[in-house]
Amino acid sequence: MRLIAASAPLLLLLAGFGPTPAEPPNILFIFTDDHAYQAVGAYGSRLNRTPNIDRIAREGMRFDRALVTNSICAPSRAVILTGKYSHLNGVLDNRLQFDGSQQTFPKLLQEAGYQTALFGKWHLKSAPTGFDDWEVLPGQGAYYNPDMRVGPDDRRRRHTGYTTDIVTDLSLEWLKNRKPDQPFLLMSQHKAPHRHWMPGPEHLTLYDGERIREPPTLFDDYSGRASPAARNRMEIGRHMTAHDLKFRPPPGTPRDDPFMIRWNRTYGRMNPDQKAVWDAIYGPKNEAFQAAKLKGKELVRWKYQRYIKDYLRCIASVDDNVGRLLRYLDATGLARNTIVVYSSDQGFYLGEHGWFDKRWMYRESLRTPLVIRWPGAVEPGSVSRDLVSNLDYAATFLEMAGVRIPARMQGRSLVPILKGEAPTDWRRSFYYHYYESQLAHGVPAHEGVRTERYKLIRFYESGEWELFDLERDPQELQSLYDRRGMEQVTAELYAELKRLREFYGVSQPPL
Repeated sequence: MRLIAASAPLLLLLAGFGPTPAEPPNILFIFTDDHAYQAVGAYGSRLNRTPNIDRIAREGMRFDRALVTNSICAPSRAVILTGKYSHLNGVLDNRLQFDGSQQTFPKLLQEAGYQTALFGKWHLKSAPTGFDDWEVLPGQGAYYNPDMRVGPDDRRRRHTGYTTDIVTDLSLEWLKNRKPDQPFLLMSQHKAPHRHWMPGPEHLTLYDGERIREPPTLFDDYSGRASPAARNRMEIGRHMTAHDLKFRPPPGTPRDDPFMIRWNRTYGRMNPDQKAVWDAIYGPKNEAFQAAKLKGKELVRWKYQRYIKDYLRCIASVDDNVGRLLRYLDATGLARNTIVVYSSDQGFYLGEHGWFDKRWMYRESLRTPLVIRWPGAVEPGSVSRDLVSNLDYAATFLEMAGVRIPARMQGRSLVPILKGEAPTDWRRSFYYHYYESQLAHGVPAHEGVRTERYKLIRFYESGEWELFDLERDPQELQSLYDRRGMEQVTAELYAELKRLREFYGVSQPPL
């Protein structure tokens, strides 16, 4: 009996039930930029297929209400690193530099004996800290032949190839050469599918001959909401540029023209072979478009098809590279003791309300994909509908590694939820705050609270409010603010907004 008892953990391990509790897990965090949950197969996408991301969900947990605190690139990344809202970590918008001296979860894992590495998009201006090895894109980075900043001396290196593939190449190289006797944190962070949506060479013709389904709100007139929505500058029909749509600058365009500058920074980075492939694909399509002389809604529909196909082609490369990482974990046996997390810095509009981009507190940009596979801890195929957030990632990674969570972190660990033991005191409401007022796309600063059923948004610069019943109006087309019969709901949400502001230490602007 003693022999059977002693061998039971080994039998469980060999059967694939996961590591012993004493063995710290590795953490692989795969992160994308602007990947909408609507474009993930595991979330029921009718637009595309993502078999490798779906595998993580199938073998782990899918979070159906993963929300972001501030729907824009740099602030989201700072929130994830620190476990603190933007007003405390110092990155309110994309203009500000991240203070790398502050506490982050990679630093704490590093102190606990983890090897830490970061490859890909950083977008926080300062040099990464808390990583043993890193190589990151400067700023937004390029889709083809990217320059990268290489740590720890922050030198520059240019690569040849497609950036999504290169980020994965660097990640795999590091995995192969790491110290095998230490647990690791690897953050593999892609530029894709960020604007200007330049597909990789293997997917340039994907979806050719298909018509991607249009969202029902593609021609939204914004009549049911406060004034900010109608004042946007992010409509596919009116605001998407010729560069977004893969057209060349007209002959004679000055070198200092913004269109020419963008073109030279993107297409201009390609080598002759890459340009030849690109021109052979887009040249005939662009000629056919110009000959068609489309107008009105048909022109908008054409722009939507060009945009959505390029966007989805970028995601196809991401999914391919997720597969590369998963297969490496399988082949080396690392899958047994490696937690795999896939997420994005925020959601994105894929034509809903006629838009592209993010920023708003409306559903498509507030919500982000989050799937987590943790062998031996998470029931395969499980789903959470709890209100979780990128604010929670830092605390989650620390508890996974057995590291104490600092009291000053504002997020909560998702470990109990992952193990099917959601706390009874888990949040019932969520606070959001976007600060980058009017700098891009005409989106004003705003804050708000979301509960199980309702969402209250405050546009504090204009003094306007919106209230949505998410059960009856999931597309958020009709604000009920100041509507007769909604007085009690409004008062309760206002009180909850006030409570959350106090709880998270938000003092500006005054409520």
